[in-house]
Amino acid sequence: MSLKWIVIIMLLAVVLIFTAQNYEVVEIQFLFWSFKASRAIMIFLSILVGIIIGLVVPLTRRGGN
Repeated sequence: MSLKWIVIIMLLAVVLIFTAQNYEVVEIQFLFWSFKASRAIMIFLSILVGIIIGLVVPLTRRGGN
């Protein structure tokens, strides 16, 4: 197993532990919308969006060359 995969697995473990400890319900407000969700879900979704953006942006830059 390469060092890259070990680091990825360790980071995922940290994220899972962090989200498991933050399960309280919080209210999210954005413009005119308001809803309640688990803090763990919001953290997970924020990380997921960041990963997706991190994967998509370099792809769009390569296409412009």
